[in-house]
Amino acid sequence: MRIATWNVNSVRTRLEHLCRWLQEERPEVVCLQETKVTDDLFPLARLRELGYEAAISGQKAYNGVAILSRLPMEEVQVGLAALLPGDGDAQELDGQKRVVSARIEGVRVLNLYVPNGSAVGSEKYVDKLRWLGCLARYLAVQEGQGDPLCMVGDFNIALEARDIHDPARLTGGIMATAAEREGLGQVLGDRLVDVFRVFEPESGHWSWWDYRTGGWETGRGWRIDHIYLDDLLLNCATGCVIHQQLRGLPQPSDHAPVVVNLAWPPDEEGEGEADDDGW
Repeated sequence: MRIATWNVNSVRTRLEHLCRWLQEERPEVVCLQETKVTDDLFPLARLRELGYEAAISGQKAYNGVAILSRLPMEEVQVGLAALLPGDGDAQELDGQKRVVSARIEGVRVLNLYVPNGSAVGSEKYVDKLRWLGCLARYLAVQEGQGDPLCMVGDFNIALEARDIHDPARLTGGIMATAAEREGLGQVLGDRLVDVFRVFEPESGHWSWWDYRTGGWETGRGWRIDHIYLDDLLLNCATGCVIHQQLRGLPQPSDHAPVVVNLAWPPDEEGEGEADDDGW
């Protein structure tokens, strides 16, 4: 089972890129961020032609998340408040559509668009840290439900220096402050592992290149789109790659897809078993 995450930066603007990639790669599950469209205008009919159903949480012009799946989806949950109904922060922050999850082949797939934070010390930065605190509480409840977890999305955080093209200059700025990294670290705890780093420990692998600074043309990127797995799924992972070539298309998203391959479901002995398509 292949699970992908991609901030498409407007699903309607990037629809042709998305559909072509889906036809070529055929991932079973694709988690989209920044869909930037209300649910009624989401291009579901076109995606159904390619064999995908969708769980959607969208809003006009901003934010928005969706899970596309060629496999049946169960127990779709939208927003942080889905598991934190009495949490005041979750109720307030859910006004922005940033969270959707579904149970697919026994795996809880959690798709996130973490707030950017705007600028260090700003009100939006404070809200980002509050949002991460809500997410940590959300995951504590989810863990009690017993499903293996695959958490993906645009995290708007470079967790380590090797995730930034110029860490000496950029560390301490937005997306690379100690508080953001600590907040994400508390979310991950001892439960979740960055699967890309299991297969690729070196720097120089980016998933986002800023439009405004010519990041793609100059090779100045960040790795802020992540896939995190719990131990059960990590033992089934056979590879994780960034499809950076899509950033070089005409009128691209500023992000590239990240895809993990899981030999899932496991066989009777609990070990992963490669799928027919391989990697």
